[in-house]
Amino acid sequence: MARYEGRHRNPAPAVPPRRRTAAVGVSSASSATGDGTARRSSRHESGHASHQHHSSTRKRVVRPVVAGALAIAMGASGFAYAKANDLIGADSAAFVVGSGVAAQTDEMARAATVDTTYRAAASVSRNERRTAIAAGGVRTAKELEAKKKKAAAEQAEKAREKAAAAAREKERQRVIDNAKDDPKSAARLLMVDQGWSSDAQYNCLVNLWTGESDWRWSAENPSSGAYGIPQSLPARKMAQFGDDYRTNPLTQIKWGLWYIKMSYGNPCNAWSTWQARSPHWY
Repeated sequence: MARYEGRHRNPAPAVPPRRRTAAVGVSSASSATGDGTARRSSRHESGHASHQHHSSTRKRVVRPVVAGALAIAMGASGFAYAKANDLIGADSAAFVVGSGVAAQTDEMARAATVDTTYRAAASVSRNERRTAIAAGGVRTAKELEAKKKKAAAEQAEKAREKAAAAAREKERQRVIDNAKDDPKSAARLLMVDQGWSSDAQYNCLVNLWTGESDWRWSAENPSSGAYGIPQSLPARKMAQFGDDYRTNPLTQIKWGLWYIKMSYGNPCNAWSTWQARSPHWY
């Protein structure tokens, strides 16, 4: 009996007391009583909280890892494509670093160059406009002055021509009025109306009518009846230029010039014909 009781009455081995901490998350009452259920619950709760904290931390870590992996994969594929197509050399690091940065740098440099060029061009354009405006003002003033001078010269030329025409008309009238005293001058004046203005044609006419009538408006051939300066036969032929053909030398000269033009073409031809005939006539 004594042995049996002693075997069953062996005291339980001493268990060192647990250190109570707030991190375990177990109440002091549970620890004091030594309740196993409370300790298991505390360990379960502690493990659950730790699992939640670890899970949230893992989620935060996974995202940048995935993004980095994608970036590395894309860079590797781009490098592989460029390498396969001989777009880069053997130095892969140069391609990885320069592909994006170099393009961005080139674009920034190009934009800066374009902006500088535009500003310079705009400045030059403004200066050119100012210069053009100033030059245009000077040019306009010079053009206006030139136009005024040209207009004044044209006006002066017109005035001279008008004065010359008036002088010619006055001389013409004087010659006509003095036709009886100077029929040769009247004939020289009227020859121009027929298109004969040379001295040669005038000299031929002078010789022709000198031989016919000696330039007398009242000359008459007693045998034939030819009359006047051109010795019209009969005299009444000259009436087509005026009824005063017997007293007006101008009427006689006009008819005589018309007759020469119609029959011989010009005074020199008539003079040659007159000389070739005997007795002389045309």
